[in-house]
Order: sequence, then structure tokens, then C-alpha cells
Amino acid sequence: MSQTTESAARDDLPRPVLEAPRRRRIHRAWTVAAVAFVTIIGGAAFNALPGLLIDPLHEEFRWSRGEIGLAVSFDMALYGLTAPFAAALMDRFGIRRVVVVALSAVAAGALASVWMTAAWQLMIYWGLLVGLGTGAMAMSFSATVTNRWFVARRGLVTGILTAAGASGQLVFLPLCAWIVDRHGWRPASVTVALAALLVVPFVVLLMRDHPADVGAAPYGGEFVAKPAPARGAASRTVRVLVDAARTGPFWLLAGSFAICGASTNGLIRTHFVPSAHDHHMPITAAASLLAVIGIFDIIGTVFSGWLTDRFDARRLLAVYYALRGVSLLFLPILMQATVEPPMVFFIVFYGLDWVATVPPTLALCREQYGEDSAIVFGWVLASHQVGAALVAFLGGVARDHFGSYDVVWYSAGALCAMAALMALMIRRVKGLPADVVAG
Repeated sequence: MSQTTESAARDDLPRPVLEAPRRRRIHRAWTVAAVAFVTIIGGAAFNALPGLLIDPLHEEFRWSRGEIGLAVSFDMALYGLTAPFAAALMDRFGIRRVVVVALSAVAAGALASVWMTAAWQLMIYWGLLVGLGTGAMAMSFSATVTNRWFVARRGLVTGILTAAGASGQLVFLPLCAWIVDRHGWRPASVTVALAALLVVPFVVLLMRDHPADVGAAPYGGEFVAKPAPARGAASRTVRVLVDAARTGPFWLLAGSFAICGASTNGLIRTHFVPSAHDHHMPITAAASLLAVIGIFDIIGTVFSGWLTDRFDARRLLAVYYALRGVSLLFLPILMQATVEPPMVFFIVFYGLDWVATVPPTLALCREQYGEDSAIVFGWVLASHQVGAALVAFLGGVARDHFGSYDVVWYSAGALCAMAALMALMIRRVKGLPADVVAG
């Protein structure tokens, strides 16, 4: 065979096809989670205000701290009671529509408060409008996003989205404290309203209700068709509550989470700044300490989500509550006019534990209640906010009566010990696959 013929034969042989390496695209679920993170930050901006404005409102309008605390407690209670209905409304009307309306309500309430002159107006603007708006973007929003868009890494994503509230605190507390100190409380309220409105375009453009809307499968799972809108949102929410209330784990979860709310939002977020101010600490310094809590809250919550994917959620909760209670018992002796190292240690420690309870609590709801877990968690969150509301109000009354917050700190420490015991009493679901328990 000639050389030319051999060359032609070689040309006829099949050759491997060389393809250009494909770039690995980021799963759409992470984009939705990022938008949810930013949304929670914008909606949580208002949470930076109440503790900063107790003293300014008291000085300008001569309202008692109990009256102001009552408005804050109304906001917190509505926040919690709205959450389970919001989860059902998202099933009916979609995540995007509900969140846009909620952000608008927060902006309207914060902006309208600029013109208030009576305590009842504070109840309407802070309590009703802001309470309903922030409640619709509560942790049940995080649960809905996580359950729809993720099969793998649910604990981690829950921790990240929970940390968004702390991120909002980190961003807005120092800013609002500076504005209140230099320009008064009204510009700070306007700032919060603008923050909520600025998030709306991100939600409209990038948020999607279900993976099937973009032809994708949930992260770590298989493609599922988008279910039809669930009608009867309110009746379903109540029905889920009635069914869950017949079980022991629900009351243990709700009771322990009520103490969680009492010892965080109701106590530290509302009364830490005025308590520190009682000891002549500047308001900007006290607000900065709360912002530092926000930094370590992010670390602690994300790490807690990682731990929840790997360890028994009940034991994690017991450890978190026990450590929180011990730290609160030491707080009265740490209050001084200046920020000393022991106070910094408390802030770091408390920040790591702040909402580290959320990922294991949500995991236990998922383990116990399956497809209804987001709504059940909404009711558990309602108990969290009722606990926060009671302490926000009673803390102000105690300060008016006793002249200090010491009795409030000690009482909260004892309650946390009870929460640790309640967590250990929650029974495990027998025969549940390990991946479902971990989430």
C-alpha cells in the first residue's frame, strides 16, 4: 500500500471529539437565597430603631417607658402572629407578591411615625403597620424559601437567612444611632423607610416563587412540578395549628422558643441600650455593642446551621439556652459607663448564641411535621414574638417601678434554664431517615 493510501486510511479513522470545558453555572436556588437575604436585611432595618428611640420619645413626648414598650410589644406580637399566615399566603399568592406588600407596609409605618403626636399613633404605625410587614418577612419566609428551593444544605441555608436579620442590625444600628445622636429620631425613621423601599426592585426582578418557574430542580433534588395555588390560606393555617397543638413536641418547641424571643428581641434588642444609658454609657457606644452582636450572630447562626446538619438538634438547643442563661446572670455587674473587656466578652458570647437556636428549631419542626413544617414553624415563631412582646412591655414597666433592669436580667437567665430542659424533653421521630432529620 502506498504512503498516500495509508495517509487517506488514517484520515478515515474516527477521531475523539474535543469539547471546550463548560463553565459550571451557579444554581438558581443560590440567587433566590441571596435575594431573600437582602430582603430580610431591608425588612429588618426597623428592628434597629426601638431600643434607640425609647429615651428620645420619652424626653420629647413624656410618654412612659411602659407606654413605649407596649407599642414595641404590639409590633413584636403582630410580627409573630402574622408569620404563620404569611407562610400560607405565600403558598396561595406567591412569595414575590407577599414580600412586596410587606416591604411597603414597613416603609409606610416607619415614614408615618415622623408625624405622630400621640401614643396611640405609635401603636398604629409601629405596632400595626410595621408589625404586619415585618411578620410577613419573618423566619417562616426563610423556611418557605429553604423548603422550596433546597433539598441539600437546608441547615446551612437556614442559618444564612436567619443571619440576615443580624446583618441588618449590623448595618443599621450604628447608622441609626449616629443619626439619632446628631439629627434626632425622625431622620432615622425615614432612613428605615427608604431601606425597605430600596429592596423592592430586587424582589420584583430576581425573586421566583418555585424552581419550576425557571425549569429547574431544587438544589440537591429532582425536578418537581409547581403545585397549584393553595386556597383557603387562613383556614389551612388554623387547621395546621389545631393539629400540631395536639402533640407534645409543639408545646415544647413553642415554649422554648418563646423564651428565646424573650431573651433576645424582647430583652436585649429593646432594653440593652436604655439600660446601658442608665449607667451613663453613650447611646452610640451601646448601639455599637449591639452591632457587634450582629457580627457574631452571623457567625454563630451559620455555624449552628452547619452543626444542625450533623448533630442532634435537641442537644444543640439545650446547650444554647443553658449558655445564654448563664451569661445573662452576669450582665448586671458588667454595666458601666465605659466599655470594658468583660462587657466585650459578653457581647461576643451572646452574639454567637443570639439566634443560633433557629436552625435546630426549624429542623425539629421539619422532623416532626413534614410538609406542614413551614406553617408550624410560623406558629412556633409566633410564640417567640409573644415572649418577646411580653418582655418588651414588662421590661419597661420593671424599669419604671424598680429604677433599674437588674430583676429583668436575672429573671431571663432563669427562664433560659427552663428552655434548656424543655429542649431535651422533645421526643425523636422513630424510623426517620438521617438525611431528613438533618435537613
